[in-house]
Amino acid sequence: MKKYLLLHYGFQHPTPEIMEAWGKWFESISDIMVDQGGFNAGREISHEGTRELLWGMGSITGYNVIKAENLDEAEKIAKSNPFMESIRVYEIRNE
Repeated sequence: MKKYLLLHYGFQHPTPEIMEAWGKWFESISDIMVDQGGFNAGREISHEGTRELLWGMGSITGYNVIKAENLDEAEKIAKSNPFMESIRVYEIRNE
């Protein structure tokens, strides 16, 4: 199995139903979850300089690292996540 990084962009406060669904989803993938986390404000550093990144303002707000056989399987897992109801988009990358 390969590792896949699921990046979360944006955030909206979830309903109690979505919170419950998240818990069930995390439980259902516990055997393939490698790591997960969220981000606060940060900084973007480039050749043009540094700029402050506000949390949730169109930037990366969290991530999951999962194990999957291939990109298609990782996409299927990502699409099953109730986060899709409260974030803008997922981006999937493999190692």
